[in-house]
Amino acid sequence: MISRFDLDAALPHILAAPKTDAAIATLCLRPAFGERSFPDRITMTRAEGIPGERWATLPWSRLADGTPDPRIQVSLLPTRVMNLVWQDRSVPHPGDPIVADLDMSEANLPVGTLIKAGTAVLRVSDLPNDGCVKWKVRYGADAMAFITADPRLRLRGVLCSVEQDGEVTLSDRLQVLR
Repeated sequence: MISRFDLDAALPHILAAPKTDAAIATLCLRPAFGERSFPDRITMTRAEGIPGERWATLPWSRLADGTPDPRIQVSLLPTRVMNLVWQDRSVPHPGDPIVADLDMSEANLPVGTLIKAGTAVLRVSDLPNDGCVKWKVRYGADAMAFITADPRLRLRGVLCSVEQDGEVTLSDRLQVLR
């Protein structure tokens, strides 16, 4: 596992990620806990989030009426953070549906920002993606402390709702809509 010293040393590189026009490193589907598949394309809809993903059946956040919270339909993780913490590839992939080389800080992606992902459009949520106990177990206490040290940097990435149905592929790039 990577040390906090090495993580802190990499922070300037992480913060230098593109502000838009971001290359997509991986697409991931999580049909159930502990399961991952890596397709070349994923479909996203307002009604279902990512069909086949566990958001519709096992969301960690629900609305007052018990339905899945649309603000957590899609999570985005910065490629540069993933590459730092996920060094032991025998450990499960973080599971974020889109990993992209994008600056996900509050300064670059304020709440409500729209992001074009292929033909889909996502909206940055007001809910923080501050990691979970699985992140700490998989990537270490230093990696957990690093991603939570300054919430404004959003080193764990962002959560989004689907605003426009569409499809994203590995050859697409994320475009921040200003």
